[in-house]
Amino acid sequence: VQLQASGGGLVQAGGSLRLSCAASGRTFSNYMMTWFRQAPGKEREFVAAIRWSGGNTFYADSAKGRFTISRENAKKTVYLQMNNLKPEDTAVYYCAAQSGVIASSVSRRAVYEHWGQGTLVTVSS
Repeated sequence: VQLQASGGGLVQAGGSLRLSCAASGRTFSNYMMTWFRQAPGKEREFVAAIRWSGGNTFYADSAKGRFTISRENAKKTVYLQMNNLKPEDTAVYYCAAQSGVIASSVSRRAVYEHWGQGTLVTVSS
């Protein structure tokens, strides 16, 4: 499984960005596709996840109401639409993938074997 994250950049507070995670290497029908982020000096934290088959979504409290995760099956791509961005959203965003993840474990970094390289999001005040 290979994951390629893109779409990061510099944006002013209140602005929007859409991150993409292109997946390749196999079929992903039973995979959980997830976004994490890591701010400078902080641990990597869960942002949002989507179950490839069925489309069930999961969000961190910090993302609810502002971020939307979605997938496009034909392109094997997962998106993270981020609106009303805040300076505290500044981080490197990573996409991750793993088969067989149950809902109660979706936010745990340790369950994910496959990671993309990360894309930097910087939100200026």
